Amino acid sequence: MVSLEDEGDWRVLRFLPPYAERDEPDYLGALDAIGRTGRPFALLAVFGGEGRLSQAGERAQALWYKDSRDRIERDCRAIALVRPGATPRMQETFRKLWSMPLAVTPDEASARRFLAVRASGLAAPAAGHPDDSQEVR
Repeated sequence: MVSLEDEGDWRVLRFLPPYAERDEPDYLGALDAIGRTGRPFALLAVFGGEGRLSQAGERAQALWYKDSRDRIERDCRAIALVRPGATPRMQETFRKLWSMPLAVTPDEASARRFLAVRASGLAAPAAGHPDDSQEVR
């Protein structure tokens, strides 16, 4: 299941089970929408860990990165990625791709705390998310 929602000035992308046939085109469509945000935002991306892109989907994602990187670098204030089994090495890899503050963590609560600090000045979502773990370092 793929969804993209706005929570204040945060864009929240989810790619989670149950996985379905439409997930790849929905995910690529969500990336396109993120690339066209056109205003300051923070990105919270939550991945379930088992969803995979086809070879064509991987190419499309790479083209999206190339085509939208300048716009995202201009508008995105911080990125937090939630991935099961997140490691410091994953964070290091993503930091090579993006220049804005970035965290890779195994839980959403840590990701939200990171964005609340790093994307200050943006309208944050309403409170009420659990605060029970730590960012991967």
